[in-house]
Amino acid sequence: MQEIDIFNTEGKQVSKIPAPKAFSAQPKKWLVDRAIVAENSLTLQPQGHYLLAGMQTTAAYFGAMGSYRAGRHVGRAIRPREKLGGGALGSVRRIPSSVKGKRAHPHQVEKTLVENMNNREYCNALRCAVSAAVNQGEKASMVFDGISKISRTKEFTKFLEANKLDTEIKNIRIRKLRTVRRTRTKPKYRILVVTSDEEGKLKASQNVKGVSTCTLSELKVNLLVPGGDPIRRVIWSAKAIADLDSAISNASLIRTYKNKQGVKNVSA
Repeated sequence: MQEIDIFNTEGKQVSKIPAPKAFSAQPKKWLVDRAIVAENSLTLQPQGHYLLAGMQTTAAYFGAMGSYRAGRHVGRAIRPREKLGGGALGSVRRIPSSVKGKRAHPHQVEKTLVENMNNREYCNALRCAVSAAVNQGEKASMVFDGISKISRTKEFTKFLEANKLDTEIKNIRIRKLRTVRRTRTKPKYRILVVTSDEEGKLKASQNVKGVSTCTLSELKVNLLVPGGDPIRRVIWSAKAIADLDSAISNASLIRTYKNKQGVKNVSA
């Protein structure tokens, strides 16, 4: 049985434990990509349009021959036009091809945006993502005992330096996203810290640039292999490794996003 080394926060090996079954799973990229599409679909917010958009106007259709304002034989299209003073007709309204008129194919709130995936497939995809993340190279995945006891950002920074993990995030860049109102920043994450549900999130790493953290119940495929490519270094706590297989077996795609905006009506 394959064994993995457990280190303390100073980087010294303290013991060995049997590796979880997920570490030896066969990576299937097509399954991981499908799970990522399913996860991303749950973040989409249903969109709709205003039912009276393009209809709140004085425009009317006068196409009958001989009627007032019919617009026949005057060299312009017979369309619903605005009523102006003195019997004149204005711009075309109420049709999709007009300016400020109705949309041709508006968004429908009833449209199904969620890409469903059953629990067995999602659990297998999560195992494949774990295997791809931990087997991408030497020291791609490390297990530390006592990492959950780090309570300050300064202590976590020293922990990264002691284990030579700070080189992963030393020259990382923060991408700026320009919006209409303000400029937001979106950091790139290179290190993922996974702890057990009992330990809770490692809050000491939240202010460190390039480091993201989650618990086993929040573990997703897109966190382990963002976009389908295993480019992150994963740091596990010893308790998380012990509970990893059971957490993956009980994982559910819908349950992960149950409290997110846009999927409140989705049942588990």
